[in-house]
Amino acid sequence: MPTLYIVATPIGNLEDITLRALRVLRDVSLIAAEDTRVTKKLLQRYDIETPLTSYNEHNMFTKTPQILTKLRETDIALVSDAGTPSIRDPGKDLILAAINADIPVVSIPGPSAITTALAISGLPIDKFTFFGYLPKKSKERSDLIESVKAKKEVVIAFESPHRLQESLKDLRSILGKQRQIVVCRELTKMFEEVYRGTIGNAIDYFQQPRGEFTLLIAAATAEDSADLDFKTTSLATEEIIKLKSMGLSVRDAVDIITEKHGLTRRAIYSLWLDS
Repeated sequence: MPTLYIVATPIGNLEDITLRALRVLRDVSLIAAEDTRVTKKLLQRYDIETPLTSYNEHNMFTKTPQILTKLRETDIALVSDAGTPSIRDPGKDLILAAINADIPVVSIPGPSAITTALAISGLPIDKFTFFGYLPKKSKERSDLIESVKAKKEVVIAFESPHRLQESLKDLRSILGKQRQIVVCRELTKMFEEVYRGTIGNAIDYFQQPRGEFTLLIAAATAEDSADLDFKTTSLATEEIIKLKSMGLSVRDAVDIITEKHGLTRRAIYSLWLDS
């Protein structure tokens, strides 16, 4: 029966592709690629002449039914520019459409910036959270960082060079300049670089960032948690004083601050009485 193959491709170095992936790319009748120009370089490197068609976020609504029709007759491979399709790349809509049509979907595993960065980070990696690219807008980015500041596990995110400084400064503002971070640049490529140190020093180090970045933020330590609890309590106290001056009732103030700072209602009520 025709099959949709989800093929992982190199994240940089073209030698990082499996023998199985090369065989599948040769054997299928069509390759659906995020950017045919990028995939063509890979195919040329290994003398693969399988036809290409584009499949990306700009055309997936029209291309999904077209590719699905072809899938009823022949095998097709889905690739992204780097790594595994559907992991922060186009592909999930086609995969879901194939599953709903009872067409077999087979994953051909391979390179991943996530596991590559984790392996060389030197951080405890028994648990981690992955967020893809950090939000572009500062408010949304800050809210996300706030939500993970006390996590007892590594947090991984991608970032582009033109937003790296802004993101690092948001991390410093919320997590503190001494929180440990690993910044991987251009993984598997010629100018691969790994920075290990504090967020504060990372801001000074990457003054003119170039390339693609993978950030690994160390888990919160007991000391970090205590410091964060102190900061959260201080901010909540300041807000309570402000809300009191505005004439809000204790019930309304507790509702507002509980949602914003994540403290318990009992803790906020106690702060209200002490303010």
